[in-house]
Amino acid sequence: MIKNASAIIFGIAIVLASIFLGKAYVDRVKVDGKIQVTGLGKADFTSDLIVWEGSFGATNMNLKQAYVKLERDKGVIRKYLTSKGISKGNLVFKAVKTEQKMKQNYSSNGNYIGEEFAGYQLMQSLQIESKDVNKVESISREITELLNQGVQFYSESPRYYYTKLADLKIEMISKATEDARIRAEKISEFSGGKLGVLESAKMGVFQITGQNSKEDYSWGGTFNTNSKEKTASITMKLVYGVK
Repeated sequence: MIKNASAIIFGIAIVLASIFLGKAYVDRVKVDGKIQVTGLGKADFTSDLIVWEGSFGATNMNLKQAYVKLERDKGVIRKYLTSKGISKGNLVFKAVKTEQKMKQNYSSNGNYIGEEFAGYQLMQSLQIESKDVNKVESISREITELLNQGVQFYSESPRYYYTKLADLKIEMISKATEDARIRAEKISEFSGGKLGVLESAKMGVFQITGQNSKEDYSWGGTFNTNSKEKTASITMKLVYGVK
């Protein structure tokens, strides 16, 4: 008999605890007759614009000869890229940078004894911006083929962008707002009340990360340019009145 009474008391305690926990959750999101909720809008997308940069150079004791070599390599690079399907209009060659290289000299016992002129170094960079993402991405991996033509091209990693970002942001805000509204309705139903009018809405920071990456969100917003496949997300914090 005592065991049965204990079991009954224990069961009642569990039910009461569940009620109190549920009420605590509702009270947490209900503040002075209001419901505060945060909704999330999220979508995966593929970049539709690629920007790829690289550089090449020439070094010679004679400035004129260094420039001749640079121009020769520039022609080889242009011919190579156009043969791969890149139009000349997409090839943007930046201004040539010139630097005098100096060599430091040391005595046999390791003492510094001065420096001497070691030649002119010329560097020029190239930028390609294109909506043909796959083609430029492929070329960026194959550019080492220029070594067979005597040209050393220093390639940087492509950067990926999305030209319809404004439309995507509006879509994410809509999704986040709808998600928050549904949450608010569920909470009001659970608390036995009725959702009132929307009193305020605050948008969070727009975040763009690589798909399936371990990138962290930042307070100022994350804007990934390293990944072609990306994930966009944004939050909306809504405050509703409760009837």
